[in-house]
Amino acid sequence: MPHRPTGVGAGDRAEPLPAGAVRALVLATLGFAVNCWAWALLSPLGPVFVREGIAKEAALLVAVPVLVGSLGRIPIGALADRHGGHVLFPVVAVISAAPVLFIGFVGQYDYLTLLVGAFFLGIAGTSFAIGIPYVNTWFPPGRRGVATGVFGASMGGAALSAVTTIPLLTAFGEKAPFVVTAAVLFAYAVLAWRCLPVAPGWSPSRVGLRRQTLVAVRRRTTWLSSYLYAVSFGGYVAFSVYLPTLLSTWYGLRSSEASYGTAGFVLVAVLLRPAGGLLADRIGASRRLSVSFVIVLLGAVLLGTHPGLMPGGTVALGAMAAGLGSGSGALFALLGQITEPTAVGAVTGVVGAAGGLGGFVPPLVMAAVFARTGTYSPAVLLLAVAAIGALVITGILAAGRSSQIATEQGRSGASLGP
Repeated sequence: MPHRPTGVGAGDRAEPLPAGAVRALVLATLGFAVNCWAWALLSPLGPVFVREGIAKEAALLVAVPVLVGSLGRIPIGALADRHGGHVLFPVVAVISAAPVLFIGFVGQYDYLTLLVGAFFLGIAGTSFAIGIPYVNTWFPPGRRGVATGVFGASMGGAALSAVTTIPLLTAFGEKAPFVVTAAVLFAYAVLAWRCLPVAPGWSPSRVGLRRQTLVAVRRRTTWLSSYLYAVSFGGYVAFSVYLPTLLSTWYGLRSSEASYGTAGFVLVAVLLRPAGGLLADRIGASRRLSVSFVIVLLGAVLLGTHPGLMPGGTVALGAMAAGLGSGSGALFALLGQITEPTAVGAVTGVVGAAGGLGGFVPPLVMAAVFARTGTYSPAVLLLAVAAIGALVITGILAAGRSSQIATEQGRSGASLGP
């Protein structure tokens, strides 16, 4: 019998989907995209605030929402197990609209109020921990890789911020990007409240919030997966929020040019995330993860040499986007297979928090390294080192997964009897 690395057979992939599964996936994906749009709203504005003297450095300003959105995923993930995505998606969208409007009408004129707004803007980033368990309840194991990959691709909402914020500001004034984003959040909240279905097999977790989180934290696989997601998704977040600054200071691009360059990076990562999940379903999540981290390693080494933007820098950034995006998709294919349904939210919250924290630190490191050395090369090469560590961790997880499959097969054989 051939070995299946993921433990997922063709029967799982052929299993019919319950009615409403596609609608649930589309609406959840739309919800995360809209929230990502809000979550990344300050990224393209960072260089503008620096140029106008409101902020001395954009790194902290764009990193604070990432930090809050990351840590907030831990309680939100546990709440998702208890209340379901059909409730939490519209609630988080409405709450996230408040800091968007605050920044637009009050906060953007002073650095301290900007930081306050950035803190609460991080709430939008917690929606990831709502969507993964919600999507998991609708899809069988053999389809969860591509389903969670499609959902995760809505992190491309950050590209909406990159390509709309500066043009809206230029055409309609400084409040326009915030008014438009808030309006979209409110519209989605109404749509989600009316149309998000409840999965037929879903039942709320009865475990207390604190206990649910502690159980997730105590899992060895949670911590190993957290490191992998800190590298893959964290690397994506770090570059998506700091790339406008890097392209402006390292390559001399104008704000609008840097925004479009960032949108291209985000687009590549977004398109490759579902592909990573699909290939994880087909060839095994650990194999797909290994390929992704090798690509990240090569791209980071090339970018670390500070090549010219065309073609070397573009190739390096494209490779990194592809590896980081596909790796993020493959990881949650694996996580959905090794975690029981009632704990997916809590585990996703912890792993998602690690991914967001992985995006919080690098912008600060890159800014500090550039201020001291005048180059980003040492900071970029740290990502190459992290990718090597991810390859080692992937091997450890793969060995544990193979052992788990062998144990399950042994039990199945024993239950059949002679």
